[in-house]
Amino acid sequence: MSTPLRLAVPNKGRLSEPAVELLRSAGLEFELSERRLSAAVRNADIELLFVRTEDVAEYVADGLVELGLTGADLVAEHGGELSTVLPLGFGACSLVLAVPRDADVSTAAGLAGRRIATSFPRVTAGYLASEGVEAQVVEVRGAVEVTPQLGVADAVVDLVASGGTLRMNGLRPIATLLASEAVLVGRSGIGDRDDRVRDLAAMLRSVLDARGREYMMMNAPADSLERIRALIPGLSGPTVMPLADPSFIAVHSVVERSQLWRIVPALQQAGARDILVVPIEKVIR
Repeated sequence: MSTPLRLAVPNKGRLSEPAVELLRSAGLEFELSERRLSAAVRNADIELLFVRTEDVAEYVADGLVELGLTGADLVAEHGGELSTVLPLGFGACSLVLAVPRDADVSTAAGLAGRRIATSFPRVTAGYLASEGVEAQVVEVRGAVEVTPQLGVADAVVDLVASGGTLRMNGLRPIATLLASEAVLVGRSGIGDRDDRVRDLAAMLRSVLDARGREYMMMNAPADSLERIRALIPGLSGPTVMPLADPSFIAVHSVVERSQLWRIVPALQQAGARDILVVPIEKVIR
């Protein structure tokens, strides 16, 4: 009996629920208990292990699991021979260098000889080295934003989504160290060694490719095809089918949801009618 593919998933925090939703949208069937530690996937040779988000990269690096779902920021902080199998398109945030609002500092160079508090000492040290700045990196767990108020540090490097927490604590960003999102991560080259990894990545990608897109169907005059084709090129061009009335055609295409407000009136002007727009669950290329 083969050993299941092990996937580490955050057990709580901002990435946890979107991760579970993505896995289920990809077709994986599993049950979650209130105090979840692991879950066997019923319809695939996969086992889910629920761990702290901060520990996922270490589990992957140590070979305890084949794959992990975590933030790109945590992968960067861990270092080592880890590679991103697939960006997952949620949990977007940035790792920024921030100083007190009234500090007379506008660049990293102004922090030479100062103290910088962070939960990301490796990334912070690497950034300072790349900028040629010598500063003391103070590793802090917990509320990094309050350290300047407590006199522990002169600046912070912290993860932000909207920046609201920085503003509430009287801080302003002066540099972005990296942009982050949720990623599927494995040891280097795992996608080339294990077909199950490629299959899982393909199904997750199909869900991600469908997000933000809609399937559009319409009837239109045959002589309007070129105008309609220019409006809705689709993934590989629209699908065109004849109707009983030879002067009309049926056109199907995948469109960006954000463009519907612009596309629909233009299609109507081109003669399209009976326009249907339906959601897409997966796009498999």
